[in-house]
Amino acid sequence: MPEKAGIGSALRFTTELVAWIATPWALAPHSVPLAVLSVIVLIGLPTLFSTPGDKRHVIVAVPGVVTILLVLLQLVAAVVSSWLAWAPAVAVVVSLLAAATVVTELPRWRRLLR
Repeated sequence: MPEKAGIGSALRFTTELVAWIATPWALAPHSVPLAVLSVIVLIGLPTLFSTPGDKRHVIVAVPGVVTILLVLLQLVAAVVSSWLAWAPAVAVVVSLLAAATVVTELPRWRRLLR
């Protein structure tokens, strides 16, 4: 059964948005094509691959561990890219957001691993 929207999904979505913005921002000065590719990967992979029962619409079914790894990819991208692209104060806030996301994701991750 797909999860109900709550604080965990709100934090996860906010962190994903940060990753989608910060990653190309951090990469663009080095490579615009890589910046564009990062957005395609960060948005495309979780859209394409999902665990049955976790989302209503599944394009390519994958085990729960893959969904967890995709969330972790977003979290790492958000944190690392924010430190590379933005002021330290903003990066600290993003890091705290990512930590809060992990805490709120733990029940979902336990369910996905079953």
